[in-house]
Amino acid sequence: MNLEMNKMYQNLGIDEEVYTFGEEIVQTLKERFAAIDETVEYNQLKVISAMQKNKVSDIHFAATTGYGYNDLGRDTLEEVYASVFHTEAALVRPQLICGTHALNVALSSNLRPGDELLSPVGKPYDTLEEVIGIRESKGSLKEYGVTYRQVDLLEDGSFDYENIKKAINSKTKLITIQRSKGYQTRPTLSVKQIGELIAFVKEIKPNVICMVDNCYGEFVERIEPTDVGADMAVGSLIKNPGGGLAPIGGYIVGTKECVENAAYRLSSPGLGKEVGATLGVTQSFFQGLFLAPTVVGGALKGAIFAANIYQKLGFVVVPDSTQSRHDIIQAVTFGSAKGVIEFCKGIQAAAPVDSHVVPEPWAMPGYDSDVIMAAGAFIQGSSIELSADGPIKPPYAVYFQGGLTWQHAKMGIMMSLQKLKDAGIVKL
Repeated sequence: MNLEMNKMYQNLGIDEEVYTFGEEIVQTLKERFAAIDETVEYNQLKVISAMQKNKVSDIHFAATTGYGYNDLGRDTLEEVYASVFHTEAALVRPQLICGTHALNVALSSNLRPGDELLSPVGKPYDTLEEVIGIRESKGSLKEYGVTYRQVDLLEDGSFDYENIKKAINSKTKLITIQRSKGYQTRPTLSVKQIGELIAFVKEIKPNVICMVDNCYGEFVERIEPTDVGADMAVGSLIKNPGGGLAPIGGYIVGTKECVENAAYRLSSPGLGKEVGATLGVTQSFFQGLFLAPTVVGGALKGAIFAANIYQKLGFVVVPDSTQSRHDIIQAVTFGSAKGVIEFCKGIQAAAPVDSHVVPEPWAMPGYDSDVIMAAGAFIQGSSIELSADGPIKPPYAVYFQGGLTWQHAKMGIMMSLQKLKDAGIVKL
C-alpha cells in the first residue's frame, strides 16, 4: 500500500478499506489502459493534422461581435472539424446551446411537412421526445407535420433488420441513430455497427439522410460515424469534443447540403453560415478540441474502473467490466432510488466546484420523471467533467461519465463507493 497516497485519500473522506479495494481493481486494468493510450495518441495526431492542414494561427482566436461577418476563426474552426470528421462541411457555433438544440436544428432543417423520421434503434434520449413530439410540446416536429416511427432493438441489443426494412417507406426522409444509450441499459453502438446499419438502409433507400447523435462518443474510437456513411453527425461541445474548455456550443458535421440547411435554420434564410459572432470563445473551442482526445481517454479509464468496481460488488453494469467501449458513459443499476442518490452524492462530494452541495432529485425540464444530477463543474452542465445523473424510476440506474483527468474520475468513483458503503448499501 502507498501510505502517503492512502493518507491523501483519507484526508478527502475515503477510508482505507475503500482505497485498498480501488487500488486492487486498478492493478488489473493496466493492459486496457495501455490500449486506450494508443487510441488517444492516434486521435491526438488526427486533430493536430487537421489543425495544421487548415493553417490555424493565433489570428483565428480574435473575438468578433455583432453580425460576425468575416470571422476567420469561426470559419477555420469549421474547416478543422470537417477535416477531423472527414466531411464536406461543418457548423460549429456557440449559438448551438446544447446537444439537444444541435439535434433539433439538424432535424428540423432537413425535414419538411409530410416527411417521416425513423429511429431504427428504439426510443431516443428523453429530451428528444419533445423535439419529435412523442411527448406533446410547443414547436415539435409533430406540430410541423413531420411523422415519426421507431423500430425497437431486439432483446440482445441488435438491430431488427426485418422490421426496419418494413418501416422504411416513401415518406421516410431521415433516419436518426443514437450512438449512446441515453437513460437506457442497452449497449452503446459501435461505429462499425452504425456503419452496417447505414449500409443496410441505404441499400433500401439510397437518398435517405442518415443522422447520428454522436454525443458522448467522439474520440472513443479511431473512426467516427461520418467515416462509415453517416450524412450528419451531431454533438455538444460541453461533452467530448470541447475538451472541458468550451464554455458552450454544439456541432453539426456532414454533407454540404445537410450542413447548409442547418445553418439557415440556426440563423435565418438568406443568412446561413455567413453570420454569427464568436464573442471571444474561439480559442477555447480550438484548445478544447486539441485536448479532447486526452480528456476522453481519462474519462474512458474512469468508466472502465467504475464498471469493474461495481460489477465485482454484484451490480448490473452496462457495458460490463470486459466489454469494448464505444462511449464514455457507464450505467450501474442499483434497483433502488437510494442507491442512485447515494452514488450521486459521492460524485458531487468529489467535485472541485460545489463539493459542499448535496444533490437532490428534481423535476428537470425535458424529462418525464424526477432526475438527480451530480456535477461540480467549471462549465455548467458539462458532462465531459466528472458527473453522474439518472431518472428516479425503475430500474433505478445511474449514468456516470466524465472526469477531465483519469485521476479525478478515479477519485469520484471511490467517493461514490464510500457513500454507498456508509449508507449500508454495499459491503466490501
